[in-house]
Amino acid sequence: MGDDLGDEWWTHEGDQDTPEEDVTEDQTDQASKAAKRKRPAEKRATKKKKSEQKGVVAEEKEAEGEKSNKPKRKRKKKKTITDVLASSKPKAGSPADLQNLVTQYFSDKRSVIEQEDLRLSDSCFLSCNDLTHTLSSYLKQVCPKWAKIQKNHTEKSSVVLLIVCSSALRAIELLKQLTTFKGAAKTIKLFAKHIKIEEQVKLLQKGVTHIGVGTPGRVSALIENDGLNLKSLRYLVLDWNWRDQKLRRMVDIPEIKLDFMKMMESGILKGSKEDVIKIGLF
Repeated sequence: MGDDLGDEWWTHEGDQDTPEEDVTEDQTDQASKAAKRKRPAEKRATKKKKSEQKGVVAEEKEAEGEKSNKPKRKRKKKKTITDVLASSKPKAGSPADLQNLVTQYFSDKRSVIEQEDLRLSDSCFLSCNDLTHTLSSYLKQVCPKWAKIQKNHTEKSSVVLLIVCSSALRAIELLKQLTTFKGAAKTIKLFAKHIKIEEQVKLLQKGVTHIGVGTPGRVSALIENDGLNLKSLRYLVLDWNWRDQKLRRMVDIPEIKLDFMKMMESGILKGSKEDVIKIGLF
């Protein structure tokens, strides 16, 4: 049927839009209610998570507290050479000490037969310091004919008496102790501190020197470079018993020990074996 001409057309259009608006409003209300219902559930879940996290943190703190309350085990300190020597009485060196050092050093460097050739008899040694001597009193004991030996020495680039110690400072100290023994003998410093090896070679070549006091490293270098020969050497005195601030002897310091053995190998062991060079442990 056709529209009633008496009705206004815009009135009918407005009436048709109303149901759609109502539906939209209903859907919005339902969605908002559903969202409101979800929010408490989400809040409860969040609270639950937070409480669980707090519980875990509390447990961790308790575990840490238990660990901190446990007494810590003290680690035992390893005893050093200094500790051992500090608690023991000083013992004078003996020929056996030097012989053991030589044997130990060459054990993996020489054959058994060669090691036998390096063994020194007791006749190769002077009497040892019993820790009661000064350097001068010890030298007077082991070199009773020093005045005659000193007078007969005329070889340049060589010394009659060689004193070997661990450091330059110790060498200077020993030189001071030689005053009452040396007499008119000439001495020379054979260490590396503040003195070039070329200067020492010139001094040895310049005139006759009777006593040399130095370190194994420099003595070994001079022998190797032909700055010092062993032709006139009769006495080798090792500053064996002296200890530094850490209570180490000359042969207890690895780098000095290496230089020392190199020096001994450079002709001193051979000379001692041939009964030309006498070794004393001061």
